[in-house]
Amino acid sequence: MSEVLAPGVLAGMLTGKPPRRDTYEGWQHYRATRESFTPAPKLSFAQWRDLSPHRRSLYDLHRTATHVNLPLQETPMSLRVSRLVNRRMRNNALKQKPATRAGVMVTGWGYQGKTETVCEVAASFEDAWLEMHGHLNPAAVEGTWDLHAPVVYVQTPVTAKPKSTCQAVLNFFGASMTSMNLPQLIQQVARSLHDHGVKALILDDITRLRMHRADDQDTLDLIRAFMSMNVTLVLVGVDIPGSGLLREARWDGQTRQWVMPSSEHARVHGFETTQTERRFDLVELDHFRYTTPDEVAAFEDHLGGLEGQLRLLKAKTGMLTGGSMPEYLIRRTGGVVGLLERLIEDGAQEAMDSGKEFLDEDLLDEIVISLDDPGRDHAAGEVPAIPQQASSPKRSAVRGRRRNTVYDDRGPRAAGS
Repeated sequence: MSEVLAPGVLAGMLTGKPPRRDTYEGWQHYRATRESFTPAPKLSFAQWRDLSPHRRSLYDLHRTATHVNLPLQETPMSLRVSRLVNRRMRNNALKQKPATRAGVMVTGWGYQGKTETVCEVAASFEDAWLEMHGHLNPAAVEGTWDLHAPVVYVQTPVTAKPKSTCQAVLNFFGASMTSMNLPQLIQQVARSLHDHGVKALILDDITRLRMHRADDQDTLDLIRAFMSMNVTLVLVGVDIPGSGLLREARWDGQTRQWVMPSSEHARVHGFETTQTERRFDLVELDHFRYTTPDEVAAFEDHLGGLEGQLRLLKAKTGMLTGGSMPEYLIRRTGGVVGLLERLIEDGAQEAMDSGKEFLDEDLLDEIVISLDDPGRDHAAGEVPAIPQQASSPKRSAVRGRRRNTVYDDRGPRAAGS
């Protein structure tokens, strides 16, 4: 246990603010370290009690870090998204024809793991692509030294305009944008995507665009122009079908894809290729449901995975999967992965603080799920509605039962009367 509890090792894992993924350095850090966290070892209560107070406090800190850094678990819903996104990235990257690459739209409600799923697929794709090419850009001009960035991750600006969207893409590379007008910015984006060997461009929070605003309509037109730059465009957003992004699109029943009109920006700036239509696959990352036997089994498998990651000293097998706990958790979280993790994360900390060291419905009843996240746009639906918490029948019965007062001493005055 000593090597796991070494203060220097633990401090190295827990200190420092992780960089944002929307810069080249931040994305590379994420890609290289996304699987590097070492969870705390599993100890029994007796083993924990035998530790010195100092080592016990270090172990508790490591346990807390383990609970707030639970690994991304594959679900049937995320597997469907992963397969499609990976197929599009891989197949488009290998195409030699000058046709427009089909894109992917990933939709779903907030806190369902859309961004993490897409980023994990993209990072795995980049790992394989770099390995295949010896970490060198196969399209680089001889004698030049450019960053090789097969994947670019960009968050859509909250008040997106064509210029700010171009600037967000260029900011990923740290490119200079001084005094550039829109045509120059678009040309610079095209050059940057080509020079850095970009194969996939992820635009997150795309439904921050409001289609009743002229600037946002122009921005969507610009985004369609990006597809002419020989990259796979992956758009991630909340309720894309209901956002208006597809209002100019038509459904092609033969290819089972959404077809969008070509971009005015592409025609004006010379990026139009042999194919003028913009095709997107639309895939939804849904929440867990709890109706059919397969859905019940999938949710309980997910709970079993979470249970195996917890480091509570008195936890027993079936803590999250046994009895009525699965029904309780689906009711508390609506099957939303992010809400479930928040509830379990806060519940595990309460179990540690209280000394209970296991999770049950009584303890979780005391946890209020709070989603105060300044980085998310409430108006765009990025923060989901939290299911209303109802008291358990056992607790309601206790609260509703009146105390028997027959034998109460009401004092001399009451007795005299």
